[in-house]
Amino acid sequence: MFLTLPTLFTWARIVAIPLIVGVFYLNVSMEHRNLFATVIFVVVALTDWLDGYLARKLNQTSSFGAFLDPVADKFLVCAALLILLELGRVNALVALVIIGREIAISALREWMAQLGAARSVAVHMVGKLKTTVQMVAIPFLLYDGLLFGWIETRLWGTWLILAAVVLTIWSMVYYLQKALPEIRAHAK
Repeated sequence: MFLTLPTLFTWARIVAIPLIVGVFYLNVSMEHRNLFATVIFVVVALTDWLDGYLARKLNQTSSFGAFLDPVADKFLVCAALLILLELGRVNALVALVIIGREIAISALREWMAQLGAARSVAVHMVGKLKTTVQMVAIPFLLYDGLLFGWIETRLWGTWLILAAVVLTIWSMVYYLQKALPEIRAHAK
């Protein structure tokens, strides 16, 4: 099921990454760049929910879609964090923790799958909450202005991305703890 509607929405998240990056090279004001990047990110982030919903509703779930969906999310978040780092809107340590966790947990999941223990590191609610907080923080940081004349998006985005860091560490510890029995069993 390489080209189902849900999978096309997942591919759209990957294709949107150069668009979000490219916005910051447009010959328009930074305010417009921020707005364009934010709108693209929000629309594309909403497809994460939409593709899962459609896959279940249309009975078009597939192992390829299950593989591609988290990859698209990770690419989107990592690309946005690198843009925000370049713009000075996020600290390097924040980006390192979030991106490092994504790499580490992806590797852990691959290893557990090879050991036949993929269920030990199945997606948990804390991981979903981490993703949700990131997907709210990033557009606030991309927008970097007053929303509706009174919401300071950089302030809110900074607090939310720091909350995402806490959830990132928490979820990494959780997954490592769940995998520890398998790691011990296979380390001998």
